[in-house]
Amino acid sequence: MPVLHQYDYILAIGTIFAFFDAYFLGANDVANSWATSVSARSLTYFQAMCVAAVMELSGCIGVGGHVASTIKNNIVNVDEFQSAPALLMLGMTCTVVASSLWLGFATKIGFPVSTTHTVIGGICGFGIAAVGVNGVKWIPKGVSGADILNGGVVSVFASWLIAPCMAGIFAVILFTITKYLVLLRKDPVKRAFFLIPFYFGMTASLLTTLLLTKGGSIKSSLSEQGNAGVIVGVGASVFLLVTIFWLPWLWRKIVHQDWQLGYQHIFLGPLLLRRGEVPPPPEDADVGIRDYYADHLTLEEVQAKRAAVGTVTAAADPEITMATGENEGADKEDTKETPIRTPKPRKSFVGPKPAGSNFHPKVLLWWVKFILLRGVDLDIVELQKNKQDFLAGDLEMAHAGAAHYNNNVEHMYRFLQMMTAATASFTHGANDAANAVGPYSTIYQVWSSGELTGAKTEVPLWILGFLGAAMIIGLWTYGYKIMINLGNRITLISPTRGFSCELGSTITIIIATRFGLPVSTTQCITGATVGVGLCNGDYKSINWRMVAWIYCGWIVTVPCAGIISGCLMGLIINAPRWGLQ
Repeated sequence: MPVLHQYDYILAIGTIFAFFDAYFLGANDVANSWATSVSARSLTYFQAMCVAAVMELSGCIGVGGHVASTIKNNIVNVDEFQSAPALLMLGMTCTVVASSLWLGFATKIGFPVSTTHTVIGGICGFGIAAVGVNGVKWIPKGVSGADILNGGVVSVFASWLIAPCMAGIFAVILFTITKYLVLLRKDPVKRAFFLIPFYFGMTASLLTTLLLTKGGSIKSSLSEQGNAGVIVGVGASVFLLVTIFWLPWLWRKIVHQDWQLGYQHIFLGPLLLRRGEVPPPPEDADVGIRDYYADHLTLEEVQAKRAAVGTVTAAADPEITMATGENEGADKEDTKETPIRTPKPRKSFVGPKPAGSNFHPKVLLWWVKFILLRGVDLDIVELQKNKQDFLAGDLEMAHAGAAHYNNNVEHMYRFLQMMTAATASFTHGANDAANAVGPYSTIYQVWSSGELTGAKTEVPLWILGFLGAAMIIGLWTYGYKIMINLGNRITLISPTRGFSCELGSTITIIIATRFGLPVSTTQCITGATVGVGLCNGDYKSINWRMVAWIYCGWIVTVPCAGIISGCLMGLIINAPRWGLQ
């Protein structure tokens, strides 16, 4: 039986706003981690939403915080509330209210903010209002070196520089290796066949490391040597599986242009190499692969287009480098290009609104579909390209500064990007869901027991499911708002570039976790995207207005969430009431 029945209304308010907090966490934080995959056309928006729903919910419930931190980063000492646990319950309610309001506003205007920092800002706000400025841990005491950055409010400021710079460096290294060992070499497709299995194995090893070091409530009981053996073993196993089964299928699909192959044929492995000649495809066959650079114009095409409408009368800006010139200087490839598949017309999930009153069952069903699936109906890449505002700048010319590499190679890297995005999404659900789970689990625990249990609190399974489902609903219904402002709105994204961004971000999270450095998923993927954009050799290939907009969102998050939470807490605990002078 609950102990603090007199505060049922606080629990009710906390439950409502915890749902909204998780909803906007899905629409903002989860969405920005999938933006590169959708922008690169490795996955459609609908495919990304389906995979994200499964991986995020599986990570949240299966691996995630059965034990969550009561106070994120120990910003406020829990012992301060031992004599009045209900005050902590109220403070966490103010935190989720502030967090949900700020995340909702940020998502509406396209701010890809850090949900971790939103919660930290909310806790700072109610902490200052409840126990004063000195009750908030600004800088950890009694530590030195890198440990200073692991905890306290200072960790937030440090992450503004550490996370994007680290992720950008790793993404640059990865893309540079791909660029000079594959993309600019003679016959890049065959080069990719040698390099991609190593990338698959390395990605599997890195993601295994991430799960072992940041695996939520499931902790490895193995020694350091045992963990290393598991990491190497998983990477080697994936390398062998890819080499034996996937490469023969891909060889037939791309080199021999075998239009009869389906994904079910992957399990035939080496037997596929014994298949005979490929017969001519029928006229209605779905042949070829998609064009990953469709609607992204080269510099010459942009100049011709603008000259045709009278917007360009002079020569091209000499400062803008046409990056595709690198391909012209490389040896011509031997492998013939796989035909480009004509995309099928997009089928609307919502459809036109049926005739009749708003209370007619068919109209009501249409409204449900509109609310849940209107984002799925959108073409994110097209919206990124066509959305004209101050933040867009000259996006068409920025994309023209990026090279268009071999489409077959881009198609091969598509599968690597899908693997990286899916596993990273699982880990995100296992760990970052605690941003919504932690405060609400504290509210529920204090309400039900009437006391504090320390810096950690048990999280019932129904809370994980409840808030995990809210994240997925937010991603499906509102995630497109953030996706539109990332990916191609920063620089041109293709599967090779997107894979480098996502793996660079993952490596950063692994290293930061190992050394206790503060990083944010949002900041990592943004820094990695900028780093890959710089690999074009032209700073104008990056939309710096959008980068500044994103950085501004990081800076204002903590004070805005803190002000909202602090004002709510201060007003409530100091409000005049009957019987009090």
